[in-house]
Amino acid sequence: MSRGRRAPVSPLPQRDGVDPVRLRLPDDPGGRWATVRDHLAERYGAERADALLGAGRIVSREGAVTAGEPYAAGLLLWFHRDFAPEEPVPFGTGIVYRDERIVVADKPHFLATTPRGRHITETVQSRLRRELGLPELQPAHRLDRLTAGLVLCIVRAGDRGAYQTLFRDRRVRKEYEGVAPYDPGVVLPRTLRSRIVKERGVLAAREEAGEPNSESRVELVEHRAGLGRYRLLPVTGRTHQLRVHMNALGLPLLDDPLYPVVQEAAAEDWSRPLQLLAKVLEFTDPLTGEHRRFESGLRLAQWPR
Repeated sequence: MSRGRRAPVSPLPQRDGVDPVRLRLPDDPGGRWATVRDHLAERYGAERADALLGAGRIVSREGAVTAGEPYAAGLLLWFHRDFAPEEPVPFGTGIVYRDERIVVADKPHFLATTPRGRHITETVQSRLRRELGLPELQPAHRLDRLTAGLVLCIVRAGDRGAYQTLFRDRRVRKEYEGVAPYDPGVVLPRTLRSRIVKERGVLAAREEAGEPNSESRVELVEHRAGLGRYRLLPVTGRTHQLRVHMNALGLPLLDDPLYPVVQEAAAEDWSRPLQLLAKVLEFTDPLTGEHRRFESGLRLAQWPR
């Protein structure tokens, strides 16, 4: 949403930090739907539509909508989805910084950033809305669910676009830390560029021939006991980019359930989090002009003390 424009205010409150669904009834030049129920039955199925309407769960600004409500193109409706039970992620979400515009969260491993798929209430967005009492809070970018570390969240919806633009235009310096095997034969530092493709429904991304769409710099910070601690500096933000590039070097990150081999069951093993941490975010604040630098307080468990 651009700055200054606001979504229509919902007559329903958030539930567990999640907004209700907003539906605008489409044009119906052929008179296909005599009632709101006719459209909802076609859209969601008759059984679900009747259950929602019968329970008074679908509302307009005037109140609950009945099954016989005449169809009106453009009418705004709201309702809450039914969420499948989610297993709570047993790690807290830290707050590195907070003011009236932004919240910088220290996301734990296994917690999704925003509601999506089967992760709705167990997300950074939903948690912080509930815990901080900030109903408009939204992350300005996405951090992979298995990766821990810094997430920049925006307090007011009208400010979000300005901060999202920083990430779109690559004006945020992001520094990650990873733990992986040490191989003296791998010459570092090194910049990797490749074409990464991630298909919907396929867990792992892959590299393929073609024009590069990803770039990462990999630096070795220190090594001991056969392991290395690596500084990872992504220039682009492809899905699983750092994990793919480390694997391409023959240095897959420790406890990665996808690279080099997909191990679906291991993804929810709380005792073996992926050894990847979003450690630093640095940028010039688009609203104040202030230089901002934030560092995660988390540490990777597999790095020997």
